[in-house]
Amino acid sequence: MEKANLRKAYGEALVEEGLTNKDIVVLEADLSKSTMSALFKEKYPERFFEMGIAEQNMTSTAAGFALAGKIPFTGTFAVFAAGRAYDQIRCAVAIPQANVKLVGSSCGLSDFGDGKTHQSVEDANIIRAMPNMTVLNPLDAVEVKKIVKAVIKYRGPVYIRINRNDLPVYTPPEGEYEIGKIYPIVEGGDAAVFATGVMVSKAVEAAERLKSEGVSVQVLNVSTLKPLLKEEVLKYARGKKAVVCAEESVRTGGLGQALASLLIGEVNVPFGIAAIDDVFGMSAHSYEELLVKFGLSTEDVYKAVKKALEKR
Repeated sequence: MEKANLRKAYGEALVEEGLTNKDIVVLEADLSKSTMSALFKEKYPERFFEMGIAEQNMTSTAAGFALAGKIPFTGTFAVFAAGRAYDQIRCAVAIPQANVKLVGSSCGLSDFGDGKTHQSVEDANIIRAMPNMTVLNPLDAVEVKKIVKAVIKYRGPVYIRINRNDLPVYTPPEGEYEIGKIYPIVEGGDAAVFATGVMVSKAVEAAERLKSEGVSVQVLNVSTLKPLLKEEVLKYARGKKAVVCAEESVRTGGLGQALASLLIGEVNVPFGIAAIDDVFGMSAHSYEELLVKFGLSTEDVYKAVKKALEKR
């Protein structure tokens, strides 16, 4: 399976779109070489603004750029984007529905070496709870580029999670990204796994194992965490014997609970969640080590599907 880096794809997408759209500006909180917005800085230095380690100021300044008719992208680690600048996001971006694109890089456990202070296991959940916010979580590098193009056309505040590592590519190059659409990756009729981000690849691997056992599993890429459209969820959940969610976030306020709220009273099937329990992360030698430690491995998705099917 081909792999590609999501951060690099983000930087390249900014450069590509910046060529024809002069309204795009990029603000960074001293992490441009990591988030890869440095690529934009090299190409269009007059539209790049280094704000230093001052995420709150960066967010407020971005709101000012939006008021002036620009399309600002802000960049920092996800844990800082959602945490340090929460009040500024709420008051300067979400409430006035400013056209700001907030980018949280190294999301989830993907910054495996820096430990719990730098691992954002709750960022998407926090921003999802905020009115007026759109929250996107791409599964691969190709989808990152499509999402950047889509949010430039979309008018309103958006939060994008970007994984730090190289991930398998499943998104076809053709076609445009549609906010709110759920994308099937693997077809199947027995169970549906609604997966997001890195968990899509884990769900695909679990589906292959279950197929060898005679179980047909549909794997769905939920890269739009908000808005989570009820009609899209029900379209894939109906007719299945079980439904499972796989997400790289804590359970509380996550995708699994959002899915459950839409299924209640509509689809009466066993439901399971593979997610992070009520804990922070930790340092490790590899990303995969953390995914196993916190219940996000292929084996965990496999067990969640098996357990749900056994309950029917």
